[in-house]
Amino acid sequence: MTELDPAQLRERLTAVEDPDLGDDIVSLGLINAIDVDHDEEIVYIDLVLGAPYSPTETGIAGRVREELSDLSYELELSATIDRDVDPEEDILPYVKNIIAVSSGKGGVGKSTLAVNLAAGLAAMGARVGLFDADIYGPNVPRMVASDEVPQATANETIIPPEAYGMKLMSMDFLLGEEDPVIWRGPMVHKVLTQLWEDVEWGALDYMIVDLPPGTGDTQLTLLQTVPVSGAVIVTTPQEVALDDARKGLQMFAEHETPVLGIVENMSSFTCPDCGGTHDIFDSGGGREFADQVEMPFLGEIPLDTAIREGGDGGKPLVLEEGETSDALRSFTETTANMQGIVHRNTHRNRE
Repeated sequence: MTELDPAQLRERLTAVEDPDLGDDIVSLGLINAIDVDHDEEIVYIDLVLGAPYSPTETGIAGRVREELSDLSYELELSATIDRDVDPEEDILPYVKNIIAVSSGKGGVGKSTLAVNLAAGLAAMGARVGLFDADIYGPNVPRMVASDEVPQATANETIIPPEAYGMKLMSMDFLLGEEDPVIWRGPMVHKVLTQLWEDVEWGALDYMIVDLPPGTGDTQLTLLQTVPVSGAVIVTTPQEVALDDARKGLQMFAEHETPVLGIVENMSSFTCPDCGGTHDIFDSGGGREFADQVEMPFLGEIPLDTAIREGGDGGKPLVLEEGETSDALRSFTETTANMQGIVHRNTHRNRE
């Protein structure tokens, strides 16, 4: 019996295309290694895939399996990316992707989309953490119906509560129900850094960070302290929201943080009584803005009372059925796909 040759296997995988980067995975350098264990009859292939459970990367892995399905050997796939951070200095070394959800102004539904993004990723099978970094107005615990008090270990680290398969952390867990937060910048920096360092996050595929509105101390602490892998900018269609979204986009550009795209919330309202669709906050502004700044458009989320009911009731609507739930799932999948594109494109440019 002729032994399998890794070089021949690599040549066969030129038939597998990356649908986003427009070439095959071998030419793009998306195969880290191919090893063959002839004794155990196992082929090990390590791919440059960095967005677990994203539809595109799941599809690429499936095509690799399909292309080599005639082998008598067992096929084991793994995924590794170069995170370009110093493991000794990284305060979140076991978190693969840190996605910041941002908005230029309040009232655009940023926290709602952060919660649904995190819950949607967890529902896909990913290991997810949700960090409520809105120090002054934390409300994520209410939106996932979590009133559990974080526990401490013998080493005085914090065990985060969990809900819907997500590990959670929020200042709301640590404050009284009606206690206001009146802190200056240095205190914000200290508390946020301590929460990132002292929480037992474990190994995560994604950490979703719900930022406060604007471009203040919390945002600067995040971008200067944590290796953010991508940012999502939330806006509504009207011009006043888009003006502020531009400021957020500029902030991430100044810190060389990849922006995964723009998502338009409250895009339209379908009247449950008359069935008519109404553009309460104008229409199409988010897509037009994405086109203007040459950023991906992550989707349109309708203005739907079910989203508000899900937030108040503590169950993210992305976990339900219906048109708005479908829009939230599409937004989740598109965001994960964009994170994968960022990683694969970065790796290709290094080759």
